Amino acid sequence: MSRPGSIRERVIARMPEPRGPMSEVLIEAIRAKVDSRPSRIDVPDGLDPWGDDLQLSLTVCHELHYRGWADAGRDCEWDPAVIDARVRLEDRFLDAVADRLSPLSDEGTADAELDALARAVPEGATAHLRRHGTEDEFADYFKARSIYHLKEADPHAWAIPRLRRDAKAAFVAVEFDEYGGGRGERVHQELYADLLSATGLDHSYLGYLNDAPAVVLATVNLMSCLALRGSRRGATVGHFAATEMTSPVGSAWLLKGLERIDAPEAARHFYREHVEADAVHELVMRDQVVAPLIADEPDLADDVVFGIRALQAVESRLDDAFVDAWNAGRSLMRC
Repeated sequence: MSRPGSIRERVIARMPEPRGPMSEVLIEAIRAKVDSRPSRIDVPDGLDPWGDDLQLSLTVCHELHYRGWADAGRDCEWDPAVIDARVRLEDRFLDAVADRLSPLSDEGTADAELDALARAVPEGATAHLRRHGTEDEFADYFKARSIYHLKEADPHAWAIPRLRRDAKAAFVAVEFDEYGGGRGERVHQELYADLLSATGLDHSYLGYLNDAPAVVLATVNLMSCLALRGSRRGATVGHFAATEMTSPVGSAWLLKGLERIDAPEAARHFYREHVEADAVHELVMRDQVVAPLIADEPDLADDVVFGIRALQAVESRLDDAFVDAWNAGRSLMRC
C-alpha cells in the first residue's frame, strides 16, 4: 500500500469525501476563503444522529481542534458558523446516546459502575479476535481503531485545565504515561503507528477516514463532544476512567489472539504496553481521579456515570457491527 510522501501529509490529513448534504456543506465552508465564508450553516431536520452524514460532519468539525485540515481555506477553528453547526450536531448526537442509556438510580454510582466494568468479561470483537480472529479480521480491526489510536489520549486531555488539585494531578499522571513518559518513541500514538506499519497497513494520520463507517466515527466523536465542553468534564472523566478500566483485560485478550496468529512483535507490543500500564491506570482513575472529583464537586456524579455508560453504549454498537460483518464474511471498513 502506498503511503503519503511528505511529512506534512502524514501529520495533517486532507478532508474526506462528503457523505451527504450536511458534511458537504461543512467541508465546503472549511475550504472557503475568508471573503467567501458562510455566515450560517443550516442543520437539516431529520438528520440521523447515528448516520454517516452527521458522524462525518462531527469528525470534520472536531478535527479543527486537533491537527486541523491541510486543505482548509483559512484558520477556521473558531469560525462562528462552523461552531454553531457543530454544537447543534453534537446536541443531537448526545441526545441519541442518552436515549440508549437506562435511567439513573440511587445504586448507579460511579464506583458501582466501575466495579461492574472491572468484573466484566470481554465480549464481541475482542472475544472473537482472541479465539478465532484471522489476519484479515485483525487488519479490519486495526484500520477502524486507527481513527482513535493515532490521536490516543488527545481527546481526554481537554479535561486537564478543567480539573483541580488531586484529581488534576492524578489525571495528568495517567496522561503522562499515555504520552510515553516523556519519550517520543513510546507515545501510544507512535506505538500504534508502528503496529500499522508492521502489519503492512497505512500508518498515516486519519489514513482510513474515508473507509470508516459511522459506527466507527461515533466512538471518537463521543470523546470530542464531551471533552470540548467544560460543562461535561464529569462525563469526560467517566469516559476516560471506563476506557482505562476495560483496557487491561481487553488488551490481554487481543494479545492472546495476536500470539495465536504469530503477529509481528510491534503489534503485540502495543497491546502488551496497555496490559501493563492500564492495570495501574484503572486504579489511579478510580481512586485518585473519580473519587476526589466527585467529593469536590458532588453535582458531577451523574455526569461521571453518563460518561461511563455512554462509552459502553457506543462501544457495544461497534462490537456488534464488527461481529456482524465478520460472521457475514466481510470487513467492517470499506477498503
